[in-house]
Amino acid sequence: MQHTEAEDTARNIEEAFPEGEDAALSEELSALRASLEALLFVTPEPLSLEALCEALGHSDRGRVFQALCELRAACERDGRGLRVEEVAGGHRLVTKPACDAPIRKLLESQSARRLSRAALETLAIVAYRQPVTTPEIEAVRGVDTLGVLKSLLDRRLVRMAGRKNIVGRPILWKTSREFLEHFGLKNLKELPRIEEFEGLFPQQEEEKLSPLFGSGEEDAERE
Repeated sequence: MQHTEAEDTARNIEEAFPEGEDAALSEELSALRASLEALLFVTPEPLSLEALCEALGHSDRGRVFQALCELRAACERDGRGLRVEEVAGGHRLVTKPACDAPIRKLLESQSARRLSRAALETLAIVAYRQPVTTPEIEAVRGVDTLGVLKSLLDRRLVRMAGRKNIVGRPILWKTSREFLEHFGLKNLKELPRIEEFEGLFPQQEEEKLSPLFGSGEEDAERE
């Protein structure tokens, strides 16, 4: 009768550590499994057993390898979306083939949501000059901005904040709570300098936003 790799690994574990093993040893293995999973999760490159032992500060290669085998078996046995793969002399966490379709769909969706140059410029102006009207944004950018603002509104990165009390009563724009969540900010006081804001968008590095803001000395209204 043929056995799967996970079943063989589980059987080897049971033989190496029979029922009734010392509770302290069981606790140690559990902690090692958790640490190994975390290490493999944060590192895209395969990690050798030696590298894992060094990171763990553990000198017993056999114990670390046993915990690694347990982690591999648990991923297979519990039906997780990740598995431990041995490749190029090391080990790494990879997604299972069955998850390829939803992962591809998510990545394509994220790619489609990338901000265009025009959207990035407009969002930056709103963020650093809010509350700001559409004509004021267009005066800085020098081009029509209605379509871009609608796109940012659809993505819930900006919101309408009333109307300015001048002729025509134009809409005032501010950034939204989703804007803070998207950029990991607690509040507008945590807005970075313009140069740092640019760095959040590597694909835009060849074009700088700073000239849109003159000397960059004007501060946004902080809430």
